[in-house]
Amino acid sequence: MMDTKSVLETVTTATVTTVLLKKGLRNVWLRGPKPMAPGQPRLAGPVFTLRFVPAREDLATPESWSSPISTRAAIEAMPEGCIAVVDAMGVSDAGIFGDILAARMVKRGVAALISDGVVRDAAGVHGTGLPVWCAGVAAPPSVAGLTFVGWDEPVACGGVAVMPGDWILADDDGAVLIPAAYLETVLAEAPEQERMEAWIMEEVDRGVPLPGLYPMNAETRARYEAFKAGG
Repeated sequence: MMDTKSVLETVTTATVTTVLLKKGLRNVWLRGPKPMAPGQPRLAGPVFTLRFVPAREDLATPESWSSPISTRAAIEAMPEGCIAVVDAMGVSDAGIFGDILAARMVKRGVAALISDGVVRDAAGVHGTGLPVWCAGVAAPPSVAGLTFVGWDEPVACGGVAVMPGDWILADDDGAVLIPAAYLETVLAEAPEQERMEAWIMEEVDRGVPLPGLYPMNAETRARYEAFKAGG
C-alpha cells in the first residue's frame, strides 16, 4: 500500500483545496508562498513549524544566532522528511534563511522550506537543491526585521493556522495545509477527485458541453460509474 507522502504527491493542491472545501474548510491555502525555482517537484510532508515575531532591538541581534532559541537550533530538531513551515508574518525585507542554513537542512533530510516571508542568498539557496516556496528574496538578514522565538508550535503562515501534526502539500500553485484530522479523508477522496476530473477532461476533448458534465448530472454520473466499472 502506498504511504501518505506517495499518495499525496499524486494529487494537486487544487484538488486538495476542493476536497477540503467540500468538508467546509476554506482557509487552507497559504497566501504568499510561491515556488522559488521553476520545475520544483510536487512535495508532501508533515509540518515542522518555526515562528518569528517583530524585531525587537535587544533580542534581534547577530548574537542571537548563537542562542539556544535560534533558527540554527531549530534546524537540528527537524526530523527527516518534514517540511519546514515558517511564520515570518509576511515580512518582505528580512531573509529568514540563507544558503548555509538551507544546506544544513538538506543534510538533515528536510524535504522543503515554506514561508510567507523571504529568503536571502538566492543563488546559494538554489545551489543547495532545497525546494523552497516563499514570498520572494531580500538581502538583509532575519534580525533586520524579525525575532525568532520558537519551533514545533502552532503558527500562522500565509493567513492559515498550522499545527504540529498537520501535513503540507506544495506544487506550482503554492502550498495547501492538510489538517491532521482530515488527512485520511484527503487520502481517500483526492485520488478519486483526480480520476474523475481526468475523465471529464477526456469528455471535453470529445466535444461534450460543460452543462451536466462539470458538475455531473445524474446521466453523466452514470456514464462515469460505468467507465470505472469497466476499468
